[in-house]
Amino acid sequence: MRHTFFCIDAHTCGNPVRLVAGGAPMLPHLPIAERRALFVEHHDWVRQALMFEPRGHDVMSGAILYPAYREDCDFAVVFIEVSGCLPMCGAGTIGLVTSALEEGLVTPRVPGQLAIETPAGRVDIRYTEQDGKVTGVQMHNVASYLHAPDVVVEVPGIGSLSVDIAYGGNYYAVVEPQANWSGLDNMSASSIVDASQALREALSHLEQPVHPLDERINGVHHVIWCDQPDIAGIDGRCAVFYGDKAIDRSPGGTGTSARMAQLHGRGRLGVGQDFHHQSLIGTTFIGRVEEETTIGRYPAIKPSVTGWARVIGHNTIFVDDNDPLANGFQIK
Repeated sequence: MRHTFFCIDAHTCGNPVRLVAGGAPMLPHLPIAERRALFVEHHDWVRQALMFEPRGHDVMSGAILYPAYREDCDFAVVFIEVSGCLPMCGAGTIGLVTSALEEGLVTPRVPGQLAIETPAGRVDIRYTEQDGKVTGVQMHNVASYLHAPDVVVEVPGIGSLSVDIAYGGNYYAVVEPQANWSGLDNMSASSIVDASQALREALSHLEQPVHPLDERINGVHHVIWCDQPDIAGIDGRCAVFYGDKAIDRSPGGTGTSARMAQLHGRGRLGVGQDFHHQSLIGTTFIGRVEEETTIGRYPAIKPSVTGWARVIGHNTIFVDDNDPLANGFQIK
């Protein structure tokens, strides 16, 4: 049997985003967090086929739109990534919003605004358009917080590191320059991947954070290496690691949210302040601490992240059961 998927390919500040516009599996009308669990249990081959090689690659990001279960949302989304079905993806959200609007897949209830039901919660969108093109997307992300500061971990090949664990839709190990890590300037892409893998493995034996309101969101799966900017007018730069060996080409939407939550938790970023965040390739997001809130017993923030995306093509993808590599592969 041949399965056919119609996809809209885009990139958000350099990071690829594939929106599945046709061919996705039907799911029962349930809250999207429950549909995500069903997708993982019964349809994860779709994610693997569309994200992994030979149809995707190690930094592929994607999304599938579904009707909203919540009455206060325009639509719902399941994020499909090389690293799994994440609760939230910021760069993916900016990319999917741009693609869905420009290709006519979504009609907002209120022009210039969208509300999206994600597995991590409701995400509000403000966007701007010109001549039928989306010129900017401001994502009001889920509440974010500093979960655990100053976690000391021994990392093979590096030594002792002090990291903060922060949540911005996913849990991150936030690393700043210190005695055993001087910053991004002397790191190649391969060394970032190697260091991230080692840090994540070492942390797994020390910290297993669980979201205070949803135990299905747990564990540190992302690393954000933070440094001083090398462009005027920027507040910080970063390299975001996810999956097995992926480095986000954008500054990361959930990563920027987690970074702002960490800075706010440490008293270094106030309500109403902007945070201009630079990626490893020089593209930028503008973050802002919109207001303070709480997540369970934790002080938290409501962050926004503004960025842009570009649609780069339509892609009809075949997955044939007779193909020995139908479900994709990764080279470890």
